[in-house]
Amino acid sequence: MQGNGNEAQLMKSRVARVNSKKSWDLFITQATNQGFPVVVHFTAAWCMPSVAMNHFFEELASTYQDILFLSVDVDEAKVVASKMEIKAMPTFILMKEGALVDKLVGANPQAIRKMINGFIHSVGLHKN
Repeated sequence: MQGNGNEAQLMKSRVARVNSKKSWDLFITQATNQGFPVVVHFTAAWCMPSVAMNHFFEELASTYQDILFLSVDVDEAKVVASKMEIKAMPTFILMKEGALVDKLVGANPQAIRKMINGFIHSVGLHKN
């Protein structure tokens, strides 16, 4: 298979990192245009519960390949965190067509998986 060298990075992480309002707008617009729901992890490097959720969030991204997973560091993308009214980390939001569908505050893997599974069931999305 020929490639441009990015395959290793794509294989390494299915979570896209948002570090500005510009990249946020790009990802959300792309997901909306392609009909993909979005799950966002609002995190901060100094928040240990947030950091502890990174591996679990990567696992979710590998499991649910019909969903775009984004990670937003609130210190790098303050405008985005403010726009989405993020008050605590970690916060997880579920979006469809650019609109907020659900929001969960706290490091609770079971609740996050339940939120995603409930959404998938409601819209008939199937995991690959």
